[in-house]
Amino acid sequence: MRNIKLTLQYDGTAYHGWQSQKNAITVQEVLEKAILKITGAKPRVVGCSRTDTGVHAKRFVCNFTSETKIPCDKLPLALNTQLPSDIVCLLAEDAEKDFNSRYLAKKKCYTYYIQNSQFPDVFKTNYAWHFPYELKLDDMKKAAEAFLGEHDFIGFAASGFTVKTTVRTIYSLDVEKVDDLIKITVTGNGFLYNMVRIIAGTLAFVGCGKINTEEMADIIASCDRKRAGITAPPQGLFLTEVYY
Repeated sequence: MRNIKLTLQYDGTAYHGWQSQKNAITVQEVLEKAILKITGAKPRVVGCSRTDTGVHAKRFVCNFTSETKIPCDKLPLALNTQLPSDIVCLLAEDAEKDFNSRYLAKKKCYTYYIQNSQFPDVFKTNYAWHFPYELKLDDMKKAAEAFLGEHDFIGFAASGFTVKTTVRTIYSLDVEKVDDLIKITVTGNGFLYNMVRIIAGTLAFVGCGKINTEEMADIIASCDRKRAGITAPPQGLFLTEVYY
């Protein structure tokens, strides 16, 4: 029995997230059907993250066990003939028997995009949050520094999660702008439910003056969700990289 590790790229616009659901189309469901078609057996694919409805992935890692004889260098080609155009298998590898894409991940990197312009760009609608008010980049960068290190991020989590601890470590949080697109890149050892989207919404509130830059460290320490910013919409969020 082989343990096969896949690296995927997908546009989450048409899907209700990664994880299979009874009454909605998900990336996991579509992938498992494609694997069934080429191997003759339906596997249970383990994903590195439970991305939400409308969220995208540039490099999503998952794994499944199979008795297929298809070599790894041929597997992406075979899968891509069965997958829709908004899901692509980039790489297949034979992993160790105990490899688990979710539980063995050491770090994850997410990118959030904000289109900061008066009018929305129709070609960015599904891939960025249109924010029509002026955002001060320097204030957002300064506020981002407060997130670095180990903190209890319960104040930056949506309700409905089940985890043993809400303490996470942020290794880097960068804010940059190219033309009208603001790019927020955050790398950490793990993230709570909607945590990255709440960080993005909070930094946007800092940029437009609704939250004072100097208060950021105190807001994080307060563990009070009401003091942080809004939850930014899902379409601007990308899972960029997973580290093992």
